[in-house]
Amino acid sequence: MPTLALPAEGGCRCGRVRLKISAKPLLTMACHCTGCQLMSSSAYSLSAAIPSEGFEVTKGEPVIGGLHGASKHYFCAYCMTWMFTRPEGIDWFVNLRPTMLDHHAWFTPFIETWTAEKLPWAATSAVHSYETLPAFADYEGLVAEYAGAQA
Repeated sequence: MPTLALPAEGGCRCGRVRLKISAKPLLTMACHCTGCQLMSSSAYSLSAAIPSEGFEVTKGEPVIGGLHGASKHYFCAYCMTWMFTRPEGIDWFVNLRPTMLDHHAWFTPFIETWTAEKLPWAATSAVHSYETLPAFADYEGLVAEYAGAQA
């Protein structure tokens, strides 16, 4: 299986917004919530939690879309590709849609969330599944386990 080579670059479908990551993901995820189903037009959305200091937009200006709520979902203003999310109250990581990277064959979800809302036929290869979200206290262990699995 391919591995993530850093730095890694990517962008939206039309190329007007480009980004770069220079840090490995803390965790990778698939979210089955109905909100992600609607925003991704798919059975689930994919995310890679990238440390904020290892993430940058290098070209263009993404705009806020989705619900316009406390968590900010960023899109290309032209092609409307959902690129990344800055979760509410959390400034130390960005949830990047990993398929925005030019080379994303390395990606596999480590956890899946909101399985209580998943489509009956939807399946992932995630190691851990949660009906909603993991307990906040569980994230430290999940991050450590993910890091160990990637070593």
